[in-house]
Amino acid sequence: MTEPDQRRPLASRQTAWAAALTRRLTATSVTPNQISGAGMVVALLSGICFGLAGSAEGWGRVLLLLLAAGFCQSRLLCNLLDGMVAVEAGRRAPDGPFWNEFPDRVSDMFILVGAGIGAAVPGLGWIAVSMAFLTAYTRELGSNCGAKADFSGPMAKPHRMALITGAALLSLFEPLWNSSGQILAAALAVIAIGAGMTALRRAVRLVRFLKGVGM
Repeated sequence: MTEPDQRRPLASRQTAWAAALTRRLTATSVTPNQISGAGMVVALLSGICFGLAGSAEGWGRVLLLLLAAGFCQSRLLCNLLDGMVAVEAGRRAPDGPFWNEFPDRVSDMFILVGAGIGAAVPGLGWIAVSMAFLTAYTRELGSNCGAKADFSGPMAKPHRMALITGAALLSLFEPLWNSSGQILAAALAVIAIGAGMTALRRAVRLVRFLKGVGM
């Protein structure tokens, strides 16, 4: 996993429940990399539920959207716990940096593309994925250039997941106005625009750092 000063600042990392879960996991043989891998699995399940919800009706659609939202938040929980087990519990592995980044990109793809399919706008899902990838790329580029990891938003990973989760829950009420997929499509558009702005913001800050102007 990444070094402590390169980790995303998360208030949840300081909570009692997160510490308790970390202690439970460290009492087992589960590794941080396995937790990261589990994050990809639940993200895939979230994307599948989003995609299936687009053609479902009634209680089946309700269940799929609830599952999509739940799996999306489970992805974030895995993202939290893999780092805590690695750093706080001292279980870093040589290949940790790979498992710290690669599953996140795959998870973004699964969830956002799934939401795009469910909203009948798969192209918009891929655009959102591309902008999400670009935000991560500029952050990693900055780290490789010697800058402190830039986790600024809007539409950094926690923001993206919060928005798409909220959109899934709000979509439960779309049948009330004879609509389907509009809320998810709007959320994907916000993610695409916001993540694009973030990538540009991080790029500008990185150039200023490299010129000695400061972040």
